[in-house]
Amino acid sequence: MKLSELYTKTSKSIPADESSNNARLLIQAGFIHKEMAGVYSYLPLGKIVLDKISQIIREEMNRIRALEVQMSTLQPKDIWEKTDRWDDKKVDNWFKTKLNSGQDLGIGLTHEEPIVDSMIGFINSYKDLPVYVYQIQNKFRNELRAKSGLLRGREFLMKDLYSFNLNEEEHHRYYEEVLGAYFKIYERLGLGKDTYRTYADGGIFSTSFSDEFQTLSDVGEDLIYLDEKKKIAINKEIYNAKNLNKIGLKESDLKPYKAIEVGNTFSLGSKYTDALDLYYTDKDGHQKSIIMGCYGIGVSRLMGVMAEKFSDNLGLVWPMTIAPAKIYLIAIGQDQKTLDKAQKLYNLLTQKSIDVIYDDRDVRIGEKFADADLLGVPIRAVISSKHGDQEIAVKRRTENNEKMMKYIDLINLSK
Repeated sequence: MKLSELYTKTSKSIPADESSNNARLLIQAGFIHKEMAGVYSYLPLGKIVLDKISQIIREEMNRIRALEVQMSTLQPKDIWEKTDRWDDKKVDNWFKTKLNSGQDLGIGLTHEEPIVDSMIGFINSYKDLPVYVYQIQNKFRNELRAKSGLLRGREFLMKDLYSFNLNEEEHHRYYEEVLGAYFKIYERLGLGKDTYRTYADGGIFSTSFSDEFQTLSDVGEDLIYLDEKKKIAINKEIYNAKNLNKIGLKESDLKPYKAIEVGNTFSLGSKYTDALDLYYTDKDGHQKSIIMGCYGIGVSRLMGVMAEKFSDNLGLVWPMTIAPAKIYLIAIGQDQKTLDKAQKLYNLLTQKSIDVIYDDRDVRIGEKFADADLLGVPIRAVISSKHGDQEIAVKRRTENNEKMMKYIDLINLSK
């Protein structure tokens, strides 16, 4: 990508109507545009980051044999009435609408009911199970407090996985497999060392404990109590002696931390499958209940969390795995020889399938350096007439000093 071809611009001014650091930085850097509180559009650089986070999640879901689908956003009222979740007294953060005919519709906040309904006709026998499906799709929730940038949205991108198993034992094995995949995702995103499995309330999904994945952060809205040796935590909302005993945690081993929820998983039993008449027939011809689980990760929320965690007073500091580009290329001076060298390196990096942003604008070098820092690209590469052939000045975003390198060394550094 050449910056002269990018329509978005960086901004020095801090958005006056944003209190969250993640939204301020992402707006200043031109990654997102605020439509209203809790609703953001993703501009070209922001879409690249969002897609890279999604791809990491997709790869780990595929590894645990889940198949990707895309369900509809509009949902019929009748299937939600069968599970007793249509009433606003039961689930109060719905967006709802009507067809011209007067038929009531829900605007997708989660997909347990539609997913189960879609399985009718495909799951009949024990031979049809297990089934694991997931999607990466926008969700809509009528949040009362949409004030934390991407951390709490009214419209947001989410990965939701649903499992269908023969029995509780098979479900439990897969449930733990999903949790393992979640830890791999957070590790690949650079959040692994600060993210913990946390026992929490089942909410609108389950009467049993749920599992949250909480990332430690001073801007977190949740308070968790962490056993640092066991690497397990409990959410404040269920923190009491009875639950500590159930989980096997001791109050004396726990320390309080503020944290941001970056994922959640629920064991649903047969609550939704029974309600929607989805059963299977076993080897003896008996009708049996199907055991279900659901597993969510807020993709756009993760982007907000990473903007909070990976930033400094100069701007964003993206990890290599999700940065909009690996290299920010700058040419000092406008003489033709330097520009030709920069173009040659740009072409070489592109041929090697290395994501690069080439700042080819005719602006002050200080502005280019400032934008390289604000955008958070991991490696800054500078070409100058003072440098020898095949030489380039390289600086990591996380370091203060430049180092002279050959082109081949820059290529190896970016892998």
